[in-house]
Amino acid sequence: MGMQLLLSLSILVTLHEFGHYWTAKKFGMRVEKFYLFFDAGFSLYKKKIGETEYGIGWLPLGGYVKISGMIDESMDREAMAQPPKPWEFRSKPAWQRLIVMIGGVTVNFLLGIFLFAMLSWIYGDKYLPTENAIYGIAVSGLAIEMGLQDGDKVLAIGDEPFDKFNSGVITGKMLLDKVFELTVEREGEKMTLTVPDSTVVKLTKYSKKKIRLFEPRVPFVAGRVVEKSPAEAAGFQKEDSIVACNNTSTPFFNDFLALVSQEKDKDVKIDYYRNGALKSTTLHTTEEGKIGLGPYPPTRFFELDTIHYGFFESYPVAVVKSYDFLANQVKAFGQMFTNRIKAKDSLGGFISIGQMFPPYWDWEYFWRMTAILSLILGFMNLLPIPALDGGHVLFLLFEIVARRPVNEKVLEYAQVVGIILLLGLLLFANGLDIYGLIFPS
Repeated sequence: MGMQLLLSLSILVTLHEFGHYWTAKKFGMRVEKFYLFFDAGFSLYKKKIGETEYGIGWLPLGGYVKISGMIDESMDREAMAQPPKPWEFRSKPAWQRLIVMIGGVTVNFLLGIFLFAMLSWIYGDKYLPTENAIYGIAVSGLAIEMGLQDGDKVLAIGDEPFDKFNSGVITGKMLLDKVFELTVEREGEKMTLTVPDSTVVKLTKYSKKKIRLFEPRVPFVAGRVVEKSPAEAAGFQKEDSIVACNNTSTPFFNDFLALVSQEKDKDVKIDYYRNGALKSTTLHTTEEGKIGLGPYPPTRFFELDTIHYGFFESYPVAVVKSYDFLANQVKAFGQMFTNRIKAKDSLGGFISIGQMFPPYWDWEYFWRMTAILSLILGFMNLLPIPALDGGHVLFLLFEIVARRPVNEKVLEYAQVVGIILLLGLLLFANGLDIYGLIFPS
């Protein structure tokens, strides 16, 4: 996970900074430094080519380009005290400086769209049709609070049919669009559940980040046997089909999990089929109530559908995906200001981001995550916070409208405040991650 995150962020930061670099050079500005990561005190690598020093810093918190005559994180007051030079940022028209400042986020947005387009063209959109999940859903604790039960079949969220199995759609509709009605089929009968908002907002809690509302319910056929586990010691094999625990029928994985998790550090009797023959064995569970058997994924039991796109057809699809994603980010921010979604529950540091990548290398998933992170990076950098691109854009828009530049002292103080604010947020977000590792919920 760590290497995937490092590679993804390296690509995104380099291309973001290239957006600033390329536009600055086009307008005749001098770029003194182009760095991946920060070089506080020293660099891991640096080489000067022409007027620009290219390098790799040791602190992986982003990157930067240092443009002559610009008040940035370098806080080079000595250079700013000199008379403006023709090649400096401050000597150029405000509209050119504005283009330079939005150059990075523009690259991020275009990259996100491009990656989504290529993923749609090469892989298509794979999904599980809800009707194919014939065993219904396996619910989490939060889903139970909402009134859902194991085996329910979700048919609609509000007026929108739930034809593609993805619990994230339900979560998004409830949290961001405030749609609280679920239509489900339970034991052959249709019914409507109205979920209270007080339950919905629990989905935003930091401790619930890794929890899915529900999954497709699947039979418990062993897809993996954990090494040095009770299951391995008892002789379990892949393809064993677990049907009962302590003489209680457990035809589905979630049934078995709920039952065995209550039998911590105890002997349990397990019935299973192997090659059509019914067998039984007794083993001792771990202190966490586990035996070391993992199920096959839903794709073993249910057929996926794929929507295929042509090369040119994939770009409009990618634009819509990117727009929808960014629109949801804006909605989420709006709800933070109304305090419906707590900012502390929505923040995450490098550990949270790293955990979004799988523990194995999957290029399709890697590029999908990189596309998402590219859009997030572009969006976050546009926030009107000093020290971010959005803060510079705000001051430049003021200059264009007021027809006078913002006082340099004001820019310096704003930059300091912005850096302190960003460092504080960074420490807080990563602190939450560390706390979550030490005290898991």
